[in-house]
Amino acid sequence: MTHQTLGTQRRMAHINGTAADAQDSFVVLDPATGFELATVAACGADEVDQAVKAAQAAYDGGWKRTTAAERARILRNISSAIMANGDELARIESQDTGKPLRQAVVDVTFAARFFEYYSNMVEAVFGSIIPAATDRLTFSVREPYGVTGHITPWNYPLGLATRTLAPSLAAGNCCVLKPAEEAPLSALRLAEIMSEAGLPDGVLNVVPGIGAEAGAALAAHPGLGKLSFTGSVPVGVKIGQATAANLVPADLELGGKSPNIVFGDADMDAAAATVAASILQNAGQTCSAGSRLLVHDSVHDEFVDRLVHIFQGTTLGPGLENPGLGPVISRKQQARVLDYIALGRGEGELLVGGGVPESESLSGGNFVLPTIFDRVAPTASIAQQEIFGPVLTVTSFDSTEEAVNLANGTDYGLVAGVWTSDVGRAHRMIRDLQCGQVMVNTFSNGVELPFSGRKQSGYGTSKSYEALLGYTQSKGAVIMMAEH
Repeated sequence: MTHQTLGTQRRMAHINGTAADAQDSFVVLDPATGFELATVAACGADEVDQAVKAAQAAYDGGWKRTTAAERARILRNISSAIMANGDELARIESQDTGKPLRQAVVDVTFAARFFEYYSNMVEAVFGSIIPAATDRLTFSVREPYGVTGHITPWNYPLGLATRTLAPSLAAGNCCVLKPAEEAPLSALRLAEIMSEAGLPDGVLNVVPGIGAEAGAALAAHPGLGKLSFTGSVPVGVKIGQATAANLVPADLELGGKSPNIVFGDADMDAAAATVAASILQNAGQTCSAGSRLLVHDSVHDEFVDRLVHIFQGTTLGPGLENPGLGPVISRKQQARVLDYIALGRGEGELLVGGGVPESESLSGGNFVLPTIFDRVAPTASIAQQEIFGPVLTVTSFDSTEEAVNLANGTDYGLVAGVWTSDVGRAHRMIRDLQCGQVMVNTFSNGVELPFSGRKQSGYGTSKSYEALLGYTQSKGAVIMMAEH
């Protein structure tokens, strides 16, 4: 097996346009081998404070006065620069997270698309004239917050960073990004690329570090105007409490236990391929992963057989080798997934997977076999809790009403997939499902579609024009008109 490494040199923070070190450091490991990829500066409260102050100085020093057209030009340059460096970024992302290289290539394309999309949207942000008394002009304008904080997870480091950075920068804010300590390398390279593309110093600052230190310091910093966080529910609650103490608004995208609902009239081939991909993508480490299959009794056996065949044929290996399934991010996450699998043996019928691969060549990595549990009760732990691994639970239903109740029967409400050829049924499902996105006969979406959660999946909207507006605040104004 050949395996290229990123090297083990020390990676610095990016503050005010330059590399900045910190007193401490942490090690980033390759999830596929356990080998060291890099040592990274571990920022703490001091470095976070420097970054926020650098962002504020950049905002006051000129960024807030840039025109929408100027910001659009810079964002377009960034989009082009990301694609020009796409091969490098994809390899970094694949090796840092373990995901197959082809998936990392898609992530890079999405990252570039965010900047392209918001470069086109930024000139569409405007206020409004409000009808009022005839002796005055009453209107509203939209303004940036100033400095926004961004705390991103390890499953899609590049995609989730750019998803919030692009609309914030487009709106005229300056940003401080704290990437996950498990996979910070693409964010650090991104900062360099964005500087080279013409982003002024201090407009973007990246402070890698441990979540309980750098992340906590950023969430609690009084210099923020707004914070975006993507991660687990328990950490999201802490983030929300920290920002609330300073009366800072926050967008929280948290967990999910998303269902794919397959009716008897569905296209079986298309549904099976997509249902499998929706849980095997990124080794199931996706907040919107289709981790629950709800399938009509009439097609249960046929459909599950198709999935078992797909899972059994899935190859495992390091991301750079483009397998069907890469490792999970860490030994800790592997142990968590295996604990749920052990629990699932008493809650469902194990059809495939259920452990780690036997291959000696994969023993150093954090691999988990793609796993299916059938005939899982809707109240079972593995059907209710977010596992964040390549584990699918299967539950049958016999009516549309039961399917809706099962789909809505968790604490989460992020995404749902509906598979049917009945247009009326599709509309009813969209209406009745308690989640932020419903996708019919697909399980994919683009930059243009609003992405938000319900219940324990959090609040706030990312992607789409709505996210751009979310990084602005409205100001009302009245001008009395003198009589002549």
